[in-house]
Amino acid sequence: MILISVDDHVIEPPDLFDGHLPDRFADRAPRIVKARDGADVWRFGKVTVPNVALNAVAGRPKSEYGLEPQSLDEIRPGCWQVDERVKDMNAGGILAEMNFPSFPGFAARLFAVEDEEFGHALVRAYNDWHIDEWCGAHPGRFIPMALPVIWDAEKCAAEVRRVAEKGCHSLTFTENPHTLGYPSFHNEFWNPLWEALVDTSTVLSIHLGSSGKLAIPAPDSPPDVMITLQPMNICSAAADLLWSPALKRHPDLRIALSEGGSGWVPYFLDRIDRTYEMHHEWTGQDFGNQLPSEVFRERFLTCFISDPVGIELRHQIGIDSLSWECDYPHSDSNWPHDPEVLTAQFEQFDVPDDDIDKITHLNAMRWYSFDPFAHLPREASTVGALRAVAGDHDVSIRARNTLDRSGEKIRGWDRAIDDGAVSAAFQD
Repeated sequence: MILISVDDHVIEPPDLFDGHLPDRFADRAPRIVKARDGADVWRFGKVTVPNVALNAVAGRPKSEYGLEPQSLDEIRPGCWQVDERVKDMNAGGILAEMNFPSFPGFAARLFAVEDEEFGHALVRAYNDWHIDEWCGAHPGRFIPMALPVIWDAEKCAAEVRRVAEKGCHSLTFTENPHTLGYPSFHNEFWNPLWEALVDTSTVLSIHLGSSGKLAIPAPDSPPDVMITLQPMNICSAAADLLWSPALKRHPDLRIALSEGGSGWVPYFLDRIDRTYEMHHEWTGQDFGNQLPSEVFRERFLTCFISDPVGIELRHQIGIDSLSWECDYPHSDSNWPHDPEVLTAQFEQFDVPDDDIDKITHLNAMRWYSFDPFAHLPREASTVGALRAVAGDHDVSIRARNTLDRSGEKIRGWDRAIDDGAVSAAFQD
């Protein structure tokens, strides 16, 4: 088995901006500071962004999961140190990953500041660090991903073209720009971006929770409700984009739906075809000689962490648009046991090798124009070969909390609800 994950996360290191920002902006750059409780937080102007525990719990007991801020000393070094990350990947049998950002937000909304030149410089600096230093440290082990200039479609398009020259063909983006105060997917505002994505074969990678809102039915709903309903945001984004002019005007536009799972897709496909059949004559929708479900299978990549239903229904979903993700170091991840979990589910439904290869790595390589075998031979890229390289690298579950947080898990959730910041807490 060869594993390439299309959704993981990086906890950014303190020296991220060193050497990447113009000198005139260096003293204004975001920086990590110690909070009163000992947690490490990013400070940017008047904004403080903590690294909440759910964002970096790899290798920790589930009793330590929660929303409380934490220090870098309390998380696995692989969360924020690239050499250690690769060791963790080897131990988990993972050849390559694509790492979404943490503290700037999935759509870099933190960098949408009044001084747009400064904000643009922050985006460029982050992208250069991510592509040149994080991904560049171990060629073939990371699928590069870029932050968008979310507030300016023309500059965003230019950034897509710039990073494509550096080998980056993935742009992290919001699942709903309207909720962030920008024009919707149906607005011509985004046309320059769609053109740049198509011209550079870059995928619009939309992560769950990137709209700034998550489904919480009531203020006193427990965290379990929100976690259960998280994929609904991805379903909403899929519908909004499918019926938008963007897909009709740009037939080569490709969109990835990250961390939303895949088991819901067959019903979604039935529903959009039914909607088209019953209503397109008065709504004016026209997909030419295709059904909406056919367009979805061509244009949208879905991915899953552990999804037996999705694996069983893989051909209804579209075997060429289905990929696996690890989600390291977030709380839904199976790391370092992904090979065992996947193998059990593949065997449960008698999945043939050709289908397995598409789900585990070939689809990811094709969608993201990524060829790890240019750097590492295929025979050295398997789960077994990578684990052999990992040797006795420690992947044991052990407690890491060092700060006194009596009652913080409940208070953290209540505070996030009161501040309307639950999505930001999980995303940032």
